[in-house]
Amino acid sequence: MTLQGPQTHQWFTRASQVMPYGINSNFRYWGDQDTLVIQRAKGAYLWDMDGRRYIDYRLGFGPIIVGHADERVNQAVVQAIQDGTLSAWTTPIEVELAERIVRLTGIEMVRLANSGTEATMQALRIARAYTGREKFIKFEGHYHGSADYFMYSTASASLNMLGSPRSPIAAPMSSGIPPSIAETVIILPFNDLELLERTIRARWGEIAAVFVEPVMGNVAGLLPDEDFLPTLRRLCDEHGIVLIFDEVKTGFRLAIGGAQEYFNLKADLVTYAKALGNGYPIAAIGGKREVMMTIAPGQVSQSGTYNGNTVAVAAALATLDLLENESIIETIYQRGKALMKGIDDILTDQDLPHVMMGLPPMFGIYLGSEQRPRNFRDFLKGNAALYHQLVQGLARRGVLPDIDGREPWFLCAALSEEDVQETLNIFNDTLQAVKPQLKAS
Repeated sequence: MTLQGPQTHQWFTRASQVMPYGINSNFRYWGDQDTLVIQRAKGAYLWDMDGRRYIDYRLGFGPIIVGHADERVNQAVVQAIQDGTLSAWTTPIEVELAERIVRLTGIEMVRLANSGTEATMQALRIARAYTGREKFIKFEGHYHGSADYFMYSTASASLNMLGSPRSPIAAPMSSGIPPSIAETVIILPFNDLELLERTIRARWGEIAAVFVEPVMGNVAGLLPDEDFLPTLRRLCDEHGIVLIFDEVKTGFRLAIGGAQEYFNLKADLVTYAKALGNGYPIAAIGGKREVMMTIAPGQVSQSGTYNGNTVAVAAALATLDLLENESIIETIYQRGKALMKGIDDILTDQDLPHVMMGLPPMFGIYLGSEQRPRNFRDFLKGNAALYHQLVQGLARRGVLPDIDGREPWFLCAALSEEDVQETLNIFNDTLQAVKPQLKAS
């Protein structure tokens, strides 16, 4: 049985004739028989071209925080674009959005961009210009966008690509990346304070920045050890290194002030995207005034034709207004806690070793062991095949997390208590069907 009904298959076939593999981003491809074409999205649901409804836990890989096609956000966009969408000058709503981001997150200055990749790429440039150094530290399994500099040892890597944990290899994740770029990247395992401290003390004079996802958004929401981020902050302070929090996934989702608020720790630069616009394409780079003022016209470039466009800015203002004045994040935590506990209970009752990972707004399920992973290498030892089978069964029954267990389950405020219960019932039914296959293999 495949996910594609006749109409969905027909549209996917058409797409494949004009777009490589029928998609516009590689992570959307589930195979020729299971890649969906979506007719519409509303609230917590998607409908494919055959009218099949899915409870959506991918949420566009995390941007949908309020709910798909929220009328309040959409109406704000409709109203704003009556006065134009792009002027190549600053507009009042850009100022209002920047002021609100600064107030909600505690950063001092901000610039807007269009995607997480743009934001992280430009943050790295700012850090290099500020420090006069070139190299940066990146942790295994962390994903900072598709720019060449970051496409090393991401969550797409396999264990045999990474080298020794004492001297990790910068493993390229794509053909087409110049080999010389690897010389600028220092790869380290996450949560390994000993190796981190030894590396920084030995090489601090060449390190411009440490890039870190405070929560691993492409490794099932894997969390930092309690002392990891504070130690990282201390080491960067001691050695004049720019600490950059990649909050493309955690920003405005873990808390209204993002991971900085949740972990009560300030970075020098922070990147935002995804939940900032509830599905509209917008991103931001923010941080300390001294570092951000490195962006000087004619000296350090941070630019983009569509930066601050009216469509995205209006959506972001409306989204942040809802996050600040309604119980959006509180509702997500409530639903997420109930869902995590329910899944945990079902897996326990079925005597399947597992660990529930992450936090209620973005959590993961680690199968095959009750030993909590501390880093990407640990996570790769889990039962990925079982998870794949499980999600295939869930999708056929109308529940849609990502088929790759490294991608968390994302929640939006439109998800109801009834949706949570339906999900748990389907999860239990699916697990009953998949478990005999696991035993047989």
